[in-house]
Amino acid sequence: MDIQNKKLSEDVFFKERQEVLSQWHTGKDVDLEEAVAYHKAMPQSRNFSKKLLDAKKANHTLVQPRAGVPVVEEHIKLLKYLEEQGEADLLPSTIDSYTRQNRYEEAENGIAESIRLGRAMMNGFPAVNHGVAKCRQVIESVNVPVQVRHGTPDARLLTEITYAGGFTSYEGGGISYNLPYCKNVPMERTIRDWQYVDRLTGLYEEMGVSINREPYGPLTGTLVPPCISHAAAIIEALLAAEQGVKNITVGYGQCGNLRQDVAAIRTLEELTDEYLKKYGYDDVQVTTVLHQWMGGFPADEAKAFGVISTGSLIAGLSKATKVIVKTPHEAVGIPTMEANAEGLRCTKQVVNMLADQMLQSDKVEEEKEIIRQETRCIVDKCFELGGGDIALGVCRGVEAGVLDVPFAPCKFNRGLMLPCRDNNGAIRILNPGNLPFNKELLDFHAGKIAERAQAENRKPSFQMVIDDVYSIGKGRLVGRPRY
Repeated sequence: MDIQNKKLSEDVFFKERQEVLSQWHTGKDVDLEEAVAYHKAMPQSRNFSKKLLDAKKANHTLVQPRAGVPVVEEHIKLLKYLEEQGEADLLPSTIDSYTRQNRYEEAENGIAESIRLGRAMMNGFPAVNHGVAKCRQVIESVNVPVQVRHGTPDARLLTEITYAGGFTSYEGGGISYNLPYCKNVPMERTIRDWQYVDRLTGLYEEMGVSINREPYGPLTGTLVPPCISHAAAIIEALLAAEQGVKNITVGYGQCGNLRQDVAAIRTLEELTDEYLKKYGYDDVQVTTVLHQWMGGFPADEAKAFGVISTGSLIAGLSKATKVIVKTPHEAVGIPTMEANAEGLRCTKQVVNMLADQMLQSDKVEEEKEIIRQETRCIVDKCFELGGGDIALGVCRGVEAGVLDVPFAPCKFNRGLMLPCRDNNGAIRILNPGNLPFNKELLDFHAGKIAERAQAENRKPSFQMVIDDVYSIGKGRLVGRPRY
């Protein structure tokens, strides 16, 4: 497949749209002009883009949960509870696994079984099956903006249904919803399918409705160096901007070292702005999201709240625009709505206490500079590989291992780069694989890992990676294991 970073023409887009809307019968209810009018009639309190920009201007961190159940009435009950009892500033509709794989017939059966048994038989909200009118019931049931969160390689029909249904933010992208989620889908395929998503978003923008787009920041959520997730987010932002998207939230998953995490959030917005302006996208508004710890959680709820609080601390000190909140039930499965609300209130308490505080130090500045250099190496090499075209360049970059996501299931990801922690728990590179780092950066990482090896009286090895992946099982979130 030929791929290029070029805005889809109206002829190409609307021809493809006919096929997309015919994938499931609810597609027939989508009317672009009517949907735009519906959005314009909504109160501003339900507009995700506006709420994010207001929070950025006020230097305030918003809190948002993950949540989704299959039956509309129960989903509404859940979201209303999280808004009222959890004090959520923003709300999600997490989409079920059948919909993520475009298996709508099975999703239909899952809804029926959930109703018959009186309990959720799916792990999310099947928005495509429910259709436009029922999505609007969800949107109208709460007073805060609602985002679609999912994990779908081909999300075109889901986008059409949910935008027409009144959702004002949409997560994902051709990199971040491929490499961490898929096994056999080529990068060219997902990049092209997400160009459709972003072009549809751009059409809404051109018709006067701003819809927020959010690349998925944590990727695999396991020892992902900031430069890797930053590069993916920046490239997805550039791809979205080309299709006309004007409001983008770039994300990062908490890694566990306070200085590195704060430095990562601050450089993420800075670097995204830098590349958007460098390539001519001067009118794109950028905000940030911190995802609380994506690794293993302790089963003990008191300890789980400790993990949640550390993520809240980083969000507050870094001034992330919003934070995606975990629950004290992460270790045992899908949380109750009460537990979900508790995680939200815990997070809101911490970020509110830190509202007037920032973390500033020479060590943070050092981390910021390292992240800047690493990220630019990766993004610039992808541009080089694509002959100046970042859509083609990122596909070639993934193939070459220039952009290499640790522990990704996708067979097109090289998987050569190996990360581990240094003696202070920050994520470094044990084996750079084909990352396009200069000698100074490679020496920096080697030196940091050598310091850890000396402190632990052992040689740098893959065992360090294993120890770091399983460190939560030792009752430690991050850092070198005790011997």
